[in-house]
Amino acid sequence: MNSMVDWSRVKDLRSEVGSDDFEEVIAMFLEETDAVIAGITKAKSTKSLESELHFLKGSALNIGLASFARLCQQGEKAASSGILSVDLDEIVQAYWRSRNDLLAQLSSQVAA
Repeated sequence: MNSMVDWSRVKDLRSEVGSDDFEEVIAMFLEETDAVIAGITKAKSTKSLESELHFLKGSALNIGLASFARLCQQGEKAASSGILSVDLDEIVQAYWRSRNDLLAQLSSQVAA
C-alpha cells in the first residue's frame, strides 16, 4: 500500500519548525483537525462546509497529507458551487487512514 503521506513535506516541515517544536506542531495539527473532523458531518450550510474543508485542506497540505488534501479540495469546490452532498464519509475515512499512516511511520520516516 502506498503511503498517504508526502514524507518530503513532513521532513521540510521539521526543518522549518525545528526538531524541538516538530512534535508539538504535529500534535497541535492533529488536535485541531480531529475536532473539525468530529463535527464536519454537522455542517448546516454549503458555506460552513466549504470553510471547514478549506481549513482541513490547508492543514493537510502543511503537514504532508496530500491524498486527504485532494479530497478536501474536491469537497470544498463542490460546496462552493452550492453542493452540500459531498461524500463526507470518504473524507473522514481518508483522514483517519492518513492520520494513522502518519503516526505509524513518523519516527522512522523523519529519522531517515
